[in-house]
Amino acid sequence: MDSEDEYNSSQGSEDEFMEDQDSDLSLDEGDDDSDIDIDENDIGFESQDKDIKSGRQAYEVDFTVYGPEQIQSHQDKQIKEVSNILGQPAEAAAILLRHARWNKERLIESYMDKMEEVLESAGLGESTSEPPKIEKVKGFVCDICCEDKPGLDTFAMKCGHRFCVDCYKHYLATKIKDEGEAARIRCPGNGCNKIVDSKSLDLLVSDNLKDRYQVLLTRTYVDDKDNLRWCPAPNCVYTVECEIKDRELSKIVPTVHCDCGHFFCFGCSLNDHQPAPCSLVKKWLKKCEDDSETANWISANTKECPKCHSTIEKNGGCNHMTCRKCRHEFCWMCMGVWSEHGTSWYNCNRFEERSGSEARDAQAKSRQSLERYLHYYNRYANHEQSAKLDKDIYLKTEKKMTQLQMSTGMSWIEVQFLDSASQALQQCRQTLKWTYSFAYYLARNNLTEIFEDNQKDLEMAVENLSEMFEKPIEQLEKLKVDMMDKTSYCNKRRIILLNDTAENLKTGNWEFNVPLS
Repeated sequence: MDSEDEYNSSQGSEDEFMEDQDSDLSLDEGDDDSDIDIDENDIGFESQDKDIKSGRQAYEVDFTVYGPEQIQSHQDKQIKEVSNILGQPAEAAAILLRHARWNKERLIESYMDKMEEVLESAGLGESTSEPPKIEKVKGFVCDICCEDKPGLDTFAMKCGHRFCVDCYKHYLATKIKDEGEAARIRCPGNGCNKIVDSKSLDLLVSDNLKDRYQVLLTRTYVDDKDNLRWCPAPNCVYTVECEIKDRELSKIVPTVHCDCGHFFCFGCSLNDHQPAPCSLVKKWLKKCEDDSETANWISANTKECPKCHSTIEKNGGCNHMTCRKCRHEFCWMCMGVWSEHGTSWYNCNRFEERSGSEARDAQAKSRQSLERYLHYYNRYANHEQSAKLDKDIYLKTEKKMTQLQMSTGMSWIEVQFLDSASQALQQCRQTLKWTYSFAYYLARNNLTEIFEDNQKDLEMAVENLSEMFEKPIEQLEKLKVDMMDKTSYCNKRRIILLNDTAENLKTGNWEFNVPLS
């Protein structure tokens, strides 16, 4: 089974719908002279224009991305400030700040009130200007290795617990390399709570361990700050700063964008899951995990043709399917006739509640509950699968762009519309996927109808673009203008949907059938 192989310009109601919606959209979003003629009743466009004027969409949050050098600079600046205010050496100020989880104001206030108690709890003794040094002590016996040979190098901090240098080095290496400890490495003396400062550590460990020590200190700094998060992308070294608090996560979905290209939620560090709040995402993922057998069945890659019942397989991101055996055209998600997907009869995204008489007994209610869950999970899983298939296509996009260049004589700049279309497909699929978990927990009211209309419009636009994207190379040159139109339209419909959900989430207008906690 494969997706529709040929683009039919007379496809009827589907294309008429899309022409009505996007025929006046500018092909170049950066063209200030372009005119966009939008119907006044089109849901969401008015609020979109309002947010653009304010400089930020309703679903966006302010954030800043920092590299390792910038994070280190932030630490050094705070250490210097506290050192000057408290009259403590920089090494001691750093230990105090780490003890206070980098809350500078609280540290200074506590220090002024109870200096000795703060120093003791932080693992610091009386300050001294003398630098740490390795010494030879006559008649010394190390309590760890029991060595007592003459001329043995020894080391002790201000607490006076002295050990041979080899034992001290081994102790520090174990703490840093094996245990990942850095901010609160204590003196190896029995029961001693004094913290090994950076100057002592520099004297005793190798350069490789010094680098590891600094990395661990930076990680501790980021982990201790509520407004900082590590980018969760593999091997990424960037940190994101955002002022969204945990208590605000029921009203905001704080998606941030790292410089490495990864989009993730600042609240829970999962991949971008707009428009669903973190608490709903957590509940949804747990429900999917609990119903794993059902999920495994519903997410299978094969279905039966609704007309001839032949086994079919989905091999592309587009949901417009044509059975090879009987040529029946249908929708992969709802298995309905495809000709209705593009008209006012399109309801693929909407779950129809049954009448109360059909769900009177407990068994019927349980069955309806399962059907409702499967409706939303089916569409959630479908967009997840389609996104993976679209991503596979994206990986081949550069090759397709090169082929288009060679066969048509177009420049590399001129074939970039394929890359833009591919990225729009992936981003819109990600959004659509989470709209179904969001919709599953929504209580029905007038706002739900508006949400489902926006969801439907985006879904139809994505399917139309996905179908065009899979056309053979020889057809893509003729489809360039249409694909640019559809790409622009998909992006705009996504913004409309996200703005609508974000605004109503902030104002508390949504009603959910579970608590947002």
